[in-house]
Formats: sequence, structure tokens, C-alpha cells
Amino acid sequence: MEKLQKLFFALLQNFDIEYERYFFDLVDFDEKLIGIIGDRGVGKTTFLLQYLKNSQLKLNQKLYINAEYISMSGENLFEIAQRFDAQGGKLLIIDEIHKYIDFEKDLKLIYDYFNLQVLFSGSSAIKLEHSKADLSRRAMLYRVQGLSFREFLELKLNQKFPKYTFEEIIDNHIEIAYELSAKFKPFEYFKEYLEYGYYPFYFDQSKENFHLKLNETINATIEFDLNHIFNIEPKFTIKLKQLVSLICQSKPYELNITKLAQKIEINRNTLYQYIYYLAQGHIFNILHSKTKGDNIFSKPQKIYLSNTNLNYAYCDAIEIGTIRESFFINQLGHLHTIQYSKIGDFLIDDRYIVEIGGKNKSFEQIKDKKDSFVVADDITIGSGNKIPLWLFGFLY
Repeated sequence: MEKLQKLFFALLQNFDIEYERYFFDLVDFDEKLIGIIGDRGVGKTTFLLQYLKNSQLKLNQKLYINAEYISMSGENLFEIAQRFDAQGGKLLIIDEIHKYIDFEKDLKLIYDYFNLQVLFSGSSAIKLEHSKADLSRRAMLYRVQGLSFREFLELKLNQKFPKYTFEEIIDNHIEIAYELSAKFKPFEYFKEYLEYGYYPFYFDQSKENFHLKLNETINATIEFDLNHIFNIEPKFTIKLKQLVSLICQSKPYELNITKLAQKIEINRNTLYQYIYYLAQGHIFNILHSKTKGDNIFSKPQKIYLSNTNLNYAYCDAIEIGTIRESFFINQLGHLHTIQYSKIGDFLIDDRYIVEIGGKNKSFEQIKDKKDSFVVADDITIGSGNKIPLWLFGFLY
């Protein structure tokens, strides 16, 4: 316990990040067991350390531990919590919980036996809803995104900007775009965000090193997180990486499951499983039609990389239409239901039809359709039902 506390104190002394992400406003800190689930690199550890540093508890009443360290040292998570509780501990933070075997069982026991508040972080791929320990009834889970365009601008410009709901944007986009564009020029920063701005670690290094670091992050997600969570044999890791590369090279509307399976030299069912794994790891965003549902073995209508930074890191050539659609799905997907639509590009919340395009995109494909909108790139302020694409970066 003494060694763990010394490591924690040293970590906290060197931590000085003040900017608080959007999900600080969402988390109910009165809950006893809180899970922060998300991709590598989106700021989960930063959030946990900020919460620790801001806590009014005494230093000896709070403790940070990395689950990977526990696994390597051979210690038992429940026994650590037991000793911490016996010494008067109140707040226990467990980072990268998915690296600890049978963490669900230990968390359940800690929740049931001790009066500790526990916050833990884990990979996007963690599925607690069907936990054998029935952890889902005890833990309040929050799945977090990388930086929105709004958050990127706040860090870049050291200014505060408001959030807007999807409904506020479609109803009042002209006024909102007018007010925001008076404070900054959207296209002075939008391209930079699309290429570099989704991951907070962009602000800690040079542009030249960013995509290298991003490749390392995604490789670690595939090689360690997905392999560990889904028990994938290491020899098949290369197949997952090949699939990411192939999806990056293809346009979403040209998806051919048979050809993909042949290129990777696996059968269709295995391909569907790999697509599922990469979607759970938030490397893919998958779109199904309303009629087909999202069964693991149902063919996706479209597959995108989960954020546009990945396109720039992985793709040899950039398809601007794919970038626009990827951005839109990424900014909306965790807040709204997005489905493939034969009329327009997307069906939002089973109501709104959206067509994505450039500034000259017409309403031809969705004319006469109720609740239909063109979301256009390369325009600062829209008109009527034509809305600037960049504006959807202010949803969170």
C-alpha cells in the first residue's frame, strides 16, 4: 500500500492539466461506482487525475492505481481495496481496468463490502451490460468521445464556446453560425481539426509526430485491448490491421463483404466478427439500414473509420466525401441514432433525413421530403434547410 501511495503522490505532483472536458458536466459524482469508458488517447486518465486533484479529501484518503501495474505485480485488486478501506480510504481510482483479469468480480465485491467511492476507466470495447457479476446494475457508465470541434477551438484559442443540441442547430443554424463566426473564422481551424484535432495529445507534441503517435495508439488498441477483451489469438492481429487498411482505402458506399473476406483470407462470419471487434474498440463506425438492424452477422450498409484523424493517419489518399460523412457521424453518433438511408445519406433519430456534400450540394435527392436537410462543407453560414457542416462540431 505504501508503494502504491508513493507512486500516486509522484504522479499527482507532476499533473497540471486544467482544461475540463465536456463529460465533467455529465458525470453524477454522487454515485458510488463510476466507469469512464472510451478510446485510448481521449483523456480518460486526465479526467481521473483531475477529479483526484480537485477532491477535498486528504491525500491518504484517496488512491490512484493502474490495473496493468496490479496485474504485473501479481497483487489482488480486492485485497488492495480492503487494505485501503481499513486505513480510512474514501476514494479509489482504477485506471485501465480491462487489463485486470476478472475485474467485474472484484469491482462487485468492492462495491458490496466497502464504503469506497470507486472510479474506473476502461477500453471502449468493454461490455459490462452482460457481465457475469451483474456489474451493470451497480456501475454508472459514461462512454466518452475525443475532442469535439468546439473543445478543440477552446484549447486552441483559449476561449469558451457554447454547446448546442441537434434540434437547436437545425432550427436556428443561421443565427448560431453568425454569432460563432463573429468570434473566429471556422475554416481557419476546421481542416486542422479534421486532420489532427480529435485526440487531446495533439496539443502535447508536434504535428510531425502526431500521426506516428496515433498509429501507435491504434496498434496498441488492436494488439492489446481487443486481443485481451475478445481473446483473439495474437497471430490474427495482422488480419484486424489489414481490415482497417482496406476500409480506409475503400469508399463507404462500395462495401463488398465477399471481396473483403477474400483479400484478408478469412470467411464471411469471421469477417463479421472482426468488424464487430473493431466497432467495439471504436476504430470503426458502422451504419445499418433501419430494416436490417445491427445483428453482428447482418451486413453493414457502410463502414467508416471512427474519426477523421484516423483517415489522415491510415489512408494513402483522402476522399473528401468520406471525411465529411465521417465527421458528421462522429460528432452525432454518441448522442443520436444514425441509420443508413436510401433517400439522402443518413436517417437521424428515425425522423430527420440528411444529405452531406460540398457548398454546391443541391436538394435534388431529398426534395419534397419532410424534415430533410443538406449539411454542406465550405460554407460559413447556411440558409433555409442548408446547414454548415462545421456547426455540428458544437454538439458537445
